[in-house]
Amino acid sequence: MLRRKTTAVLAIGLLAFGLAACNKKAAPGGSTDDGKITLGFSQVGSESGWRSANTDSIKAAAPAAGITLQFSDAQQKQENQIKAIRSYIQQKVDVISFSPVVTTGWDTVLQEAKTAKIPVILTDRSVEVSDPSLFVTLIGSDFVKEGEKAGDWVNKEFASATGTVNIAELQGTTGSAPAIDRKKGFFSKVTDPKFKVVASQTGEFTRAKGKEVMTAFLKAHKDINLLFAHNDDMALGAIEAIEAAGKVPGKDIKIISIDAVHDGMQALSDGKINYIVECSPLLGPQLMDAVKKVLAGTTVDKWIKTTESEFDQAQAKTALPDRKY
Repeated sequence: MLRRKTTAVLAIGLLAFGLAACNKKAAPGGSTDDGKITLGFSQVGSESGWRSANTDSIKAAAPAAGITLQFSDAQQKQENQIKAIRSYIQQKVDVISFSPVVTTGWDTVLQEAKTAKIPVILTDRSVEVSDPSLFVTLIGSDFVKEGEKAGDWVNKEFASATGTVNIAELQGTTGSAPAIDRKKGFFSKVTDPKFKVVASQTGEFTRAKGKEVMTAFLKAHKDINLLFAHNDDMALGAIEAIEAAGKVPGKDIKIISIDAVHDGMQALSDGKINYIVECSPLLGPQLMDAVKKVLAGTTVDKWIKTTESEFDQAQAKTALPDRKY
């Protein structure tokens, strides 16, 4: 009799377990939906103050939104990002997000994510793919517009210049979306024949490389009037090179850059940079919101643009005390 009761209890227990298992829904990545969301995120690296602020924003926003974050640093190498994305696919995370090192070379790995039914959200930078459905949305700035804003300022600043205006350009990482688009936007505006580009080279978005390249620029060209830096960190490195060459940044050589990180804003406030176009790194909350909407089946825009501003010296002084990055 006892054996029969024990057998019956076991049967009921196994039936209940089976029903519970059957009632679990399959998540996009193939894992079971236990109400928890796991996001796999691959960051470009830690090449600048902007990138560090971007990473901090994402790491803070995930737990605040109740999302488990799997984070990896690609150290500026595309192959590291591809490995990370494949690892996230194997882990069956719910959503994959990344800020791509470069624009091309993603079709294969993103197709693997699509096959695994894991949605992909891009942040900060876009990609060039043969199938637009390989990613759901991009959260980030309009880099072309940022370049255009920089170009508009240059046209106003040098409107009365009658002689040649020699421009040096510190480009971002070769092949990256911000480097390509900021250059495109800038030179779509700076078209007057009086503007002459005497030097243009990548500074890899880093302060150290910006200083190194600007040092070489100054040795080869004694009459640079304007520096267009694709980000603040390169501009800050260039300032060191300009000062070491015995010139005054912001006066002898006008400087315009993009980002508006704290150190850049301080240099602008001090008059060493003349104008900065903002590119906000605080994308974490927008990313977490998009993750939840995508998993809920809510339609999102293909490009979720961030709202940003521009700063001159006076505006920088006002904004600097409350700057979050």
